[in-house]
Amino acid sequence: MKKSDVKYILLTGAAGFIGAKTAERLLKLGYKVVGVDNMNDYYDVSIKERRLKTLIGDDNFVFHKADIEDYQYMKSLFEENKFSAVINLAARAGVRYSEENPHVYMSTNAQGTLNLLELMRKFNVRKFVLASTSSLYAGQQIPFVETLPVNTPISQYAATKKAAEVTTYTYHYLYGIDATICRYFTVYGPAGRPDMSPYRFVKWVLEGTPITLFGDGTQSRDFTYVDDIAIGTVAALKNVGYEIVNLGGGQKPITLNEMIKLIEEYSGAEAKINYQPVQKTDMVETMADIKKAKTLLNWSPLVSFEEGIKKTVEWYLANREWLKNVPV
Repeated sequence: MKKSDVKYILLTGAAGFIGAKTAERLLKLGYKVVGVDNMNDYYDVSIKERRLKTLIGDDNFVFHKADIEDYQYMKSLFEENKFSAVINLAARAGVRYSEENPHVYMSTNAQGTLNLLELMRKFNVRKFVLASTSSLYAGQQIPFVETLPVNTPISQYAATKKAAEVTTYTYHYLYGIDATICRYFTVYGPAGRPDMSPYRFVKWVLEGTPITLFGDGTQSRDFTYVDDIAIGTVAALKNVGYEIVNLGGGQKPITLNEMIKLIEEYSGAEAKINYQPVQKTDMVETMADIKKAKTLLNWSPLVSFEEGIKKTVEWYLANREWLKNVPV
């Protein structure tokens, strides 16, 4: 790729679980990436810092510790760089935590997205990729297809993601911004978020700590390996007009009990389980219909859950010394 042909991408949430892998993918393909992350302490910042270390040093990656809620700072980045696209992975994540801090979820997920779209309009940036969530499908019949009505979110997290989606549509309709909204399905893998069950269960099993399990473990998820998600996110840079696309694992949903058994198998340790009541905001089952991703983006997941959870256990074992001090 000639220097004159290098495309500049603004990638928000660049130190996040999905963000760092997406940056890695973009750099591999020859893009120049301006990464933004506010490095908040929703979970241990040391994991974010270690993800960043894998990116900093690449000549095509520039990092800014900044918040998408800070309109003036974000404006300065648009003034300094001629972006060809914005990939917005910056978000407050986590369903349960959104019940405790609803205001920060709205300000980041909705207002932050609005800031980016308004700057794209002003600086004539034409392509937007937004990370959204399968949590919007709560109450629907599986498999979840993109045309299902998602008008009754059951968590503040899902509600703020819905707000980001509809704001994106408005900017597409009014100003012609080309937008791909990626609805992610339970992303997991090495260097994952400590608040999510795959990371927590691996840590607890290996440390001999009882797993805190909400419900009886028969609830299931369409787990999707992080590398597959990064590939799909970059593929979403394709011009599509305005489309919502599921990025899911493409196999039968995996129950939490099945995940625990695989962790036991790959770690050689036995799980202890502390059963707790089901949470009101928890979904019983998720399963993505990914036909649209296959036809529109030529994307299909490559990593099976068995392989992915094995890699997650191996990563934890290889990094056990410093991870044992990371709270979940």
